[in-house]
Amino acid sequence: MKALVIEKPGTARIQTVPVAPLGANDLRIRVKASGICGTDVHIFRGEYLGAYPVIPGHEFSGVVEEIGGKVRRFKVGDRVAVEPNISCDNCGACLNNRQNFCDNWSAVGVTLPGGMAEYTVVPEKAAFNIEDLPFTAGAFVEPLSCVLHGVERTHIRLADKVLILGAGPIGILLLKVIQLQGACEITQVDLNETRLELAKQNGAANVCTSLEELKRDSYDVVVDASGATYLMEKALDFVRKGGTVLWFGVPKQNAQLELRAFPIFEKGLTLLSSYTSVRNSIQALALLKSGKIDVTPLISYQLPLGDFTKGIEFIEKGINGVLKVLIMPELA
Repeated sequence: MKALVIEKPGTARIQTVPVAPLGANDLRIRVKASGICGTDVHIFRGEYLGAYPVIPGHEFSGVVEEIGGKVRRFKVGDRVAVEPNISCDNCGACLNNRQNFCDNWSAVGVTLPGGMAEYTVVPEKAAFNIEDLPFTAGAFVEPLSCVLHGVERTHIRLADKVLILGAGPIGILLLKVIQLQGACEITQVDLNETRLELAKQNGAANVCTSLEELKRDSYDVVVDASGATYLMEKALDFVRKGGTVLWFGVPKQNAQLELRAFPIFEKGLTLLSSYTSVRNSIQALALLKSGKIDVTPLISYQLPLGDFTKGIEFIEKGINGVLKVLIMPELA
């Protein structure tokens, strides 16, 4: 099969590789749509996780081509999305429902071959039937599940005022989910005017391009969706006393924060981070199927496998206010 292989940081090319063998509990999936995530950018640049060579792609959907002998929930032809994080279900973390911190963690598209290929193999327990949901929307099950986990951790309350730093695809998903939680006023910040316009269309009450326009110490919850250390640090300036800060965006692996200790103490803050998700894929799929979350406006480009590095460039340079870039392995 054809696959996009990151051979080493900064180097990726199309290769012809063997199709992975199918285990008794596995599905072979013909990939239809695979999203480029910020994590993929970090892996490509050598900034986060990544054992090389690797076939990336952990946000994807497709069609079941073949099933192992012990598979019971699926049949050939089913349309599926994938939860890429594979837990052992038997370590201390897993047995305490912290599968995202599994001692024996692996992930499709990170430590295992992923969705930037014509076919991939995943365990039955990692797949979810998307029925008639478009494949392009199915590719959002994984990022939306991560957003749901993060928002659940913040315990946002009815009528809260929320600030979101960043209006990329994750920032917009956060906006949509936080609205469903009952926040009365959401403010979103980004340098990109095109992204801010989409944020307004999706319910942001206020948008701005500069932190100078924001009122300090005034938000119940501040969420960083960028992973930029400067914004992660500045988040503490805008949360009210007794409020909550969620660092959601993925920073570079060796990035360091410089935080003033006394204001954290004086404001009595709750500081949170969020790592992947825990059993949130069913929720994500339900929201997508119901139409409560519409991801269509987030899709900026649909590209063939050979244009993976072009998609990375679009994202890094913010070309045309780019949001989500999908790789479609069946495109010529």
